[in-house]
Amino acid sequence: NIGMIKKFNAAIEAKELGFKLEDILPQVLSAGDDAGELTEEGARLLDPSGALQAGVPLCPPEGDAGTGMVATNSVASRTGNVSAGTSIFAMIVLEKDLSQLYTEIDMVTTPSGKPVAMVHCNTCTSDLDAWIKLFGEVLTTMGMEKDMNALYETMYRIALTADADCGGLMTYNYFSGEPITGLDEGRPLFVRLPDAKFTLANFMRAQLYSTLATLKLGMDILFDKENVALDKLLGHGGFFKIKGVGQRIMAAAVNVPVVVMETAGEGGAWGIALLASYMQNKENNETLENFLSDKVFSASAGECVNPNLEDLKGFKEFMVQYENGLVIERAAVASLK
Repeated sequence: NIGMIKKFNAAIEAKELGFKLEDILPQVLSAGDDAGELTEEGARLLDPSGALQAGVPLCPPEGDAGTGMVATNSVASRTGNVSAGTSIFAMIVLEKDLSQLYTEIDMVTTPSGKPVAMVHCNTCTSDLDAWIKLFGEVLTTMGMEKDMNALYETMYRIALTADADCGGLMTYNYFSGEPITGLDEGRPLFVRLPDAKFTLANFMRAQLYSTLATLKLGMDILFDKENVALDKLLGHGGFFKIKGVGQRIMAAAVNVPVVVMETAGEGGAWGIALLASYMQNKENNETLENFLSDKVFSASAGECVNPNLEDLKGFKEFMVQYENGLVIERAAVASLK
């Protein structure tokens, strides 16, 4: 940011340090650029035994965000990926910069420099996991065999038989604070009206909805205020482990097709390896987007779940009550110490 650099230089000018900020900042390189090679000194630092040889070519380094985009083939505009487990975040590749600052949205870039909006929430499946653990204790107490994988499968799938709006049940999965909803601390809560349809299926669907509710509020900023277009969202993480269930709920939350690929769980180490391969093997002016789509993921389209109209309507009704009920969560944070 040129403006911020100028402000910094103005602030240190009187100190006569003999340099400007741009003199000491590292060089910015894009995906596919040559970032040099491993020196003899560097090789010995990493491996004093001498087995590691100098001269290894280096690609520009990336953090978890960039390598995650590459590992999930989410580097083209109008694509995105969502990682859902203990916490949850979505990264959406934009066609243009956002029009203004939103404190709920973090801005990063793809390895090739496209703008990316990130929505991050502190908690996702922690409360759901706690409830399934409790159900497992019921089985143990009754002297029944407890297979947690089978239990997760059963509890997730029964949610698909529930009322689309969860029958009037409401849950807040806040193990910690959530900046998107303005909470510094969290209190996991389950609430219902006396005439709500209190069934196991509705309870589990409410739990699944709750894991995505705060993310939904952040995503709505992009969709409603910035008119961000999204063709598909690639899901990865424990939330999507039960085939077809997490995908269907996520599609209902964001009204976008959700894809899960077998390679989505490979992680950042694989992502940076793909970036190294792109640097070594790209042809002429081949873009990172084309390299990944044509040479890496061409045979890995993944399974896609499209939004279901009944689910969309039900999730929307759930979110109305969710936002109205946030006053309960805030009261719990204030009073339960």
